[in-house]
Amino acid sequence: MYPTLYRKRIIPDECVKLKDDIILHMDNKVLLTKWQTLKPRKDFHHGYSMYLFEEGIKVSKFLREDDSLYYWYCDIVEFEENKEKNELTVVDLLVDITIDSEDRLNVLDVDELSEAYNKGLISDEQFHTSVERLGKLLTSVHNGDFKKYTDYIDNYADSLHN
Repeated sequence: MYPTLYRKRIIPDECVKLKDDIILHMDNKVLLTKWQTLKPRKDFHHGYSMYLFEEGIKVSKFLREDDSLYYWYCDIVEFEENKEKNELTVVDLLVDITIDSEDRLNVLDVDELSEAYNKGLISDEQFHTSVERLGKLLTSVHNGDFKKYTDYIDNYADSLHN
């Protein structure tokens, strides 16, 4: 039985049950979900998220209502598992990257990471882990390894439509 998923944010301080996310696949390395936006939006409508347990990242494909790509959104995360309650909480370590349909890359929320660290909202270890994972993620984008993540999501999504 798949776990109940939660998303925990540090800024703002919130923990949300991802009650409408559909788990498509899970093993000891990856969790793949399909979702729709929690609140209606004009820019994107639905998508897929791949949680990579060993890498500590979440790669999401944000799609418009017509299924065209809005962008790839990558969160630096850590996982808190409660086996007794069969829950998995994904803790957002603040810094993110986006890659749009024209392969333009943006790094987001570095200021929030700094703020959280300076206010003691995250530990030294979480701060360093976030920066380290960001570096590895950026390297994977620049050297072409990131494509393995996008291909995984695309191939799985294609298999659902065939």
